[in-house]
Amino acid sequence: LTGVLDDCLCDIESIDDFNTFKIFPKIQKLQERDYFRYYKVNLKRPCPFWADDGHCSIKDCHVEPCPESKVPVGIKAGSSNKYSKAANNSKELEDCEQANKLGAVNSTLSNQSKEAFIDWARYDDSQDHFCELDDERSPDAQYVDLLLNPERYTGYKGPSAWRVWNSIYEENCFKPRSVYRPLNPLAPSRGESFYTWLEGLCLEKRVFYKLISGLHASINLHLCANYLLEETWGKPRWGPNVKEFTRRFDPVETKGEGPRRLKNLYFLYLIELRALSKVAPYFERSVVDLYTGNGHEDAESKALLLDIFRDTKSFRMHFDEKSMFAGDKKGAKSLKEEFRLHFKNISRIMDCVGCDKCRLWGKLQTQGLGTALKILFSEKEIQSLPENSPSKGFQLTRQEIVALVNAFGR
Repeated sequence: LTGVLDDCLCDIESIDDFNTFKIFPKIQKLQERDYFRYYKVNLKRPCPFWADDGHCSIKDCHVEPCPESKVPVGIKAGSSNKYSKAANNSKELEDCEQANKLGAVNSTLSNQSKEAFIDWARYDDSQDHFCELDDERSPDAQYVDLLLNPERYTGYKGPSAWRVWNSIYEENCFKPRSVYRPLNPLAPSRGESFYTWLEGLCLEKRVFYKLISGLHASINLHLCANYLLEETWGKPRWGPNVKEFTRRFDPVETKGEGPRRLKNLYFLYLIELRALSKVAPYFERSVVDLYTGNGHEDAESKALLLDIFRDTKSFRMHFDEKSMFAGDKKGAKSLKEEFRLHFKNISRIMDCVGCDKCRLWGKLQTQGLGTALKILFSEKEIQSLPENSPSKGFQLTRQEIVALVNAFGR
């Protein structure tokens, strides 16, 4: 795959070089640190759109939740249900109230700062969320160690998996039904050609489609790269499956569709890279800590994150999001809102994925992309952040930060 990407002035070779030598080694290290490896997720939310097909019974679909004792104490302090049974003893009651106060506040902040910022937690920022967020206080929400539950091919496929992707593309990519999308390029074409239609769309709607296609390509690539090859003596062996990769991405086997999918993956990378470069000022403030309770590790994690931000700012061919939503104010505002609601719907469809491991990584990557979009549309708010106190205009929860970094890492 070579050459320039559509809708931006960036070529694939430059992204490859930049990622391989600067970004990838550091982001891999960051993902291994405690702050970024524990993600709280509710895998039991019912599918809001159709009756559940029942969960995947393949053992590799299973997600192993993390025992509470393994989760660093500073991360758990951000969860108010830790002391749900208030004891009679007044010391424990005080502890419980204290935990509830801490739990109400953004857990990126250091413990010292938390006390002062209780008011801030009352700010309802649902207006700028691109994702349906899991309620972290739900008894069904559990911490998962992402390093112990890697994204890979579990055997989940067929009608249930197809239905999820079809409903994402058919109902959420601004596409009229008369236009046929070549998800299966061997099927007979009908109606208006998909790509003629796509080229005729405004930039924003084209970008939306490419982001979803890029996310789809990213997930498919991980499944091909970490595929269950064989099981000997009850022990699975995972590795790259070239045949599966060819089936999904080869230009001949996909009638030219594969390279487009891969280009959209690069486009997704550019969008998330741009978001990281834009959100740097939020983290550069001394008031924000990647708090786990281990001061030394927290300082190292923050230094590594800021180092990655410096690299992202040095990239010379960023996507220019200023070209988006730049028309007349009223039209731009309603288009942005439409964009947000379509994306929010996609995040809800992730609760319809029948395999828990696929659901976990689908939710995490969707939330990561939703967080990237939230950042790109909050530039003014980020630029006017106060140095020593939180801003009512823009904030990120720990969940959003973990999702952003891990989705970009993927």
